[in-house]
Amino acid sequence: MATSEHDYSEWHRGRVEYGVWYIEIDQPELIEYLDQLQQEFSDLLLPLNQRQYHITLFVAGFLTANIPNFDDDFEISQLKQQIECLEELQLDAFELEVTQVDSYSSALFLHIHDQNEILTKIRQCFDQSSKEVAAPVYCPHITLGLYREAWSSDLVLERIQKLQPRKFKIQVDHLTFGYYKAQILQGFLYPYHQLRLG
Repeated sequence: MATSEHDYSEWHRGRVEYGVWYIEIDQPELIEYLDQLQQEFSDLLLPLNQRQYHITLFVAGFLTANIPNFDDDFEISQLKQQIECLEELQLDAFELEVTQVDSYSSALFLHIHDQNEILTKIRQCFDQSSKEVAAPVYCPHITLGLYREAWSSDLVLERIQKLQPRKFKIQVDHLTFGYYKAQILQGFLYPYHQLRLG
């Protein structure tokens, strides 16, 4: 499915800061591998992707300090409740594994394996104070890019199958709440709050 490059004003309705909880990817060897994959599939993907590699934990919605006007508004008070819940969990640093390349209908991505289901615990914490603005089934992943055209799934999967499989471990020692500017497609993620683990 092609991603259209336009303003999506019917979605943001003039609102700017779209909030998400995420895990930053900051391991040089993994970033180099992700860059290589992105380059290898660059003919299929939208150019000018500024967003840093990350694993989305929870899609919060449009940040607001006021009473919400829309069902995808996210109050600062809800964020404070989520932070308090995380602090009560007293999580230690943990490990995730990056596995195979795969495809959604709109994006190329890599699967994340969470052997100890730590992400489930984290998300249950978030759910206590906010309803997530996202697909009903959570699949942890790292997005490589959005498709620029509606390519044949056979074409994409055939190219994926030719890749040499590689696996990486990710050491997670902090969680980040941040936002991106809704008017900028694939725009930069700005950190707003970080929670250190352990």
